[in-house]
Amino acid sequence: MGRLAGKVALITGAAMGQGEAEARLFANEGAKVVLTDVQEELVQKVADSIIDSGGQALALKHDVSSEQDWQHVIEKTIERFGTLNVLVNNAGIATTSMMENHSIEEWNKVMSINATGVFLGMKYAIPEMRKAGGGSIINISSIAGILGMGTNAYSASKGAVRVLTKAAAMDYAKDNIRVNSVHPGIIVTPMTKDLLEHEETRKGFEAGTPLPRLGKPEDVAYGVLYLASDESSFVTGIELVIDGGYIAR
Repeated sequence: MGRLAGKVALITGAAMGQGEAEARLFANEGAKVVLTDVQEELVQKVADSIIDSGGQALALKHDVSSEQDWQHVIEKTIERFGTLNVLVNNAGIATTSMMENHSIEEWNKVMSINATGVFLGMKYAIPEMRKAGGGSIINISSIAGILGMGTNAYSASKGAVRVLTKAAAMDYAKDNIRVNSVHPGIIVTPMTKDLLEHEETRKGFEAGTPLPRLGKPEDVAYGVLYLASDESSFVTGIELVIDGGYIAR
């Protein structure tokens, strides 16, 4: 307990899945948590649950592809808690379409949320972290951003997050702002529900994972917690892979 005591953390896509697990864990470790999501009612329920358990939380409706929304969310965070120490760019959407089946509209939507959303988050969080004397940014990518896992917008967007993270880590190290990416493997969440409902697909992922199970949101949340905490004060620009050994094969 207390690994994030005194810190203010903003987590996007926090209505369910990995984002919800991160928000709950961060609150349990003493952080004041700002939870954002396009699903306003669901994210408010998570925030209310954290508050009922004795934590401090603020829920905000947030489209991460909107620059205006980012300005509003950062403004409300500072207005409520006075500072910003941690940003987790968790929000994202998936697609399984192959390249020749992609419409330009689908491509643009995935890129705007998964990649542009991360850029905007860093753009507006960094000035506040600089005022605070430093901070930690954790960008949620994927093993699809490292491996060739489908010629589609999802893989491209997660690859963009991977490299953007490294560039930002170099640019802002002088400001004591650390920037790292996390690359989950196959995690059982609402976003992967449709994919994993196919028995053959699920068995294939299970067979390809050296540790004999698929991942849970909490598996990712604990890795994100480490990067958010002062325990990782000498860590920046890394790719933290949390995949049960999937890409080590």
